[in-house]
Amino acid sequence: MSAFRAVLCAVILSAAVFAPSPGPSAQAGLSATAWTELHASRVRLVASRAKTAGGHYLAAVEISMTDGWKTYWRMPGDSGVPPNFDWAGSANIAATKVLYPAPMRMPEAGGVAIGYKQSVLLPIVLTPQDPAKPIILKLVLEFGVCREICIPATGNFDLSIPVAPTGAAAPEIAAAIERVPRSQQSRRKGDPDLKRVTVSRDESPKLTIEASFAGDPNSADAFIEAPEGFYVSMPKRIAATDAGVVRFETELGRVLAQDLRGKTLTLTLVSDAGATEAQWVFP
Repeated sequence: MSAFRAVLCAVILSAAVFAPSPGPSAQAGLSATAWTELHASRVRLVASRAKTAGGHYLAAVEISMTDGWKTYWRMPGDSGVPPNFDWAGSANIAATKVLYPAPMRMPEAGGVAIGYKQSVLLPIVLTPQDPAKPIILKLVLEFGVCREICIPATGNFDLSIPVAPTGAAAPEIAAAIERVPRSQQSRRKGDPDLKRVTVSRDESPKLTIEASFAGDPNSADAFIEAPEGFYVSMPKRIAATDAGVVRFETELGRVLAQDLRGKTLTLTLVSDAGATEAQWVFP
C-alpha cells in the first residue's frame, strides 16, 4: 500500500470513528472563510477544528453552483479543466493532498466531461511541519464552472488552523471523505470489485474492464486515468450480467497501445453503492 493510501485509510477511519451525527450544530466543528461569489457559483475554504488520530488536519474547498452548471474532476474527460491549488504563502505545511469524491459522467456537446453538479466538497489532508504550531493556509484556487461554455474562476482564501486536540472531524468533511473512492484492497461492502482488465492485440486494440457492482447496475461507471501526456478515451458500457458484473470497453489505437506499455493506469469504479480506485500496469 502506498504511503498516501495508508494516510487516506487512517483519515477515513478517524472520520468514521470520531465524526458525530450531523445535526443543527454541525457547523460548530468547522472553521470557514466567507463565501466568494463567482459566475454562477460560490466557493469557500473550510477546516475541521480538530486533528485526526494520525496527527493530520482536515480542510476542504466547498463549491456551490447554480442549477445547470458543473465543475470538473481531477481528470476532466474530453473537455474542461481540473481544479488547480496554489498554496504559496502558507505556513507550517509539510504536505497537502486533495481528495476527490467519486465523480459523475456528464455528456456535453464536445464529448463527455467528468465532474460534479450543484455542489461538491473537496477534502484536503494537511500535514503540519511542526505539530505544536498553528497552520496558516493561503490558497489561490483556479477552476472551471461550465454550462454550454466553460468560464474560468479564481478564489483567494486565507484561513488559520490553531493547534487542536484529536477529536471529531467536522461532519461535512467526514461525509465527503466517505465518498472518496477506496483502494481495491480497502473496499467496503457495496464498493465495486475490479475483476479483470484486458487488452486486445488485434488491428484495433481495445481495453476492457470487468467489475462487479452492488446496488443499481445502471449506476455503474468506470473512468480511466493515464500518466501525464497520455489520454485514454472514455470507456463505453458494453454489457452487464445477472451477477452484477459490468463490462466497459474503450478503443486505444495501435500507437497509444504501444506507448502505454509499462505505464500505470488508474481505474476508478463508481456506483450508487460505493466507489473503488485501482492501479493497473499496461502489459
